[in-house]
Amino acid sequence: MSKDKISVEVQSLIDAQDHPFVLIDENYNIVAANIAYKQAYSVETQDILGHKCHQVSHRSDVPCHMNGEDCPHKAVFETRAPHQVLHIHYDTNAQPEHVRIKGSPIYGLDGSLFLGEAVFPLAHSEDLDCEQQRLSGQSRAFLECIEHLTRAAATSAPVLIFGESGVGKDLAAEYIHRRSDRNGHSFTMVDCSAISESVFESELFGHERGAFTGCIGRRYGMFEQADGGTLFFNEIGDLPQSLQGRLLRAMETGQFRRVGGRELLSANARIICATSKNLRHRVANNEFRADLYYRIAGILCEIPPLRNRREDIPELAEALLQRMGPENTAAYHLTNEAIQVLKTHEYPGNVRELRNILLRATALSTNGIITPAEIYLDVPIESGYAETTHPIANPDGPEPSIKGLESQYIAELLAEHQGKRAKVAQILGISERTLYRKLKQYGLQSIGRSA
Repeated sequence: MSKDKISVEVQSLIDAQDHPFVLIDENYNIVAANIAYKQAYSVETQDILGHKCHQVSHRSDVPCHMNGEDCPHKAVFETRAPHQVLHIHYDTNAQPEHVRIKGSPIYGLDGSLFLGEAVFPLAHSEDLDCEQQRLSGQSRAFLECIEHLTRAAATSAPVLIFGESGVGKDLAAEYIHRRSDRNGHSFTMVDCSAISESVFESELFGHERGAFTGCIGRRYGMFEQADGGTLFFNEIGDLPQSLQGRLLRAMETGQFRRVGGRELLSANARIICATSKNLRHRVANNEFRADLYYRIAGILCEIPPLRNRREDIPELAEALLQRMGPENTAAYHLTNEAIQVLKTHEYPGNVRELRNILLRATALSTNGIITPAEIYLDVPIESGYAETTHPIANPDGPEPSIKGLESQYIAELLAEHQGKRAKVAQILGISERTLYRKLKQYGLQSIGRSA
């Protein structure tokens, strides 16, 4: 075999790549682009050759490392080794797209070094949009999260999304559904913390006429509604143990019976679950079935808390404010000082808390401009709200928690109204389902009921 270097025509070599691919010289100039790249971004050869890579993909006049980003060009030319990064590129319409870039050192016959960039698209801006909110951010933690969700969407395996309350686990589940081959079919959400145990099976599996008192017709459950689509169990950790076994059987076989029915039915639904609880600890404490945990934990995706991606707060706040602005008018605007105030907060309630802060700020703003004067940050409940808002019935004892006060108040209402749940729920301004959940949480199911 000849030891001479192989000479090939560069364009034909990169055109053989399935993914978008560009070749960049030491001065950031794009010297070649393959067919897949031009098709993906709807550009012609003359629109990119000779142009700076950061101008084409980042809409920036300076290299990305000068904007604080991880730059594959800088890394490859310094180390002469491959380098991978998560980036946001912009298409010809200036719309952002999340991508993974694999940068590789490419050598010319004369020994000159070039950067070869293979681009693997993850998510376009439209994919991150939901009806009420959108997934927003450019931090490394956020980009890694989007990549994990995108990879999960490409499979049919069950997914368990975990993260603190308010991080947007429901949005992540909807994103997985829209990126999967089940997009176009139903996305059905089951809120395990809001459905009482007595009606859970009817809601999930449906019921036949006469299955229980007052049942006058057939009802199709959520499993049937999700056939061909995605069934999302939000806060699966709140599911009562008495129901976990039947849910496990339905998940494993795809078969079930309606309440009061004899016919064995089947549904093909992809299962996605979400929780803010540590399910492994619950399994260890015999509070959650181990076999159900291993059934739903096919792919694990963590949604980072907002305090771990503070650099995303300006973009996220802007996206939230755009949806709060009056129709046909300009959105609200945050001053730089207001943004700095927002970035100092810990956000125990995460994105949900940020949204509430901004809602309050828009109500206080008279001209659409939000300054620090309109930003009110709540102090943590444990250290502030419970101590300063509620008077103490027993000044010599420890101050009760918010949950303790609520439990005591509900108990008093139940005793006063002879255990009438509907009346107590009306007084509290909550649904009977929510009241049932609180009764179970506080161990108050027996109060006001005759033996």
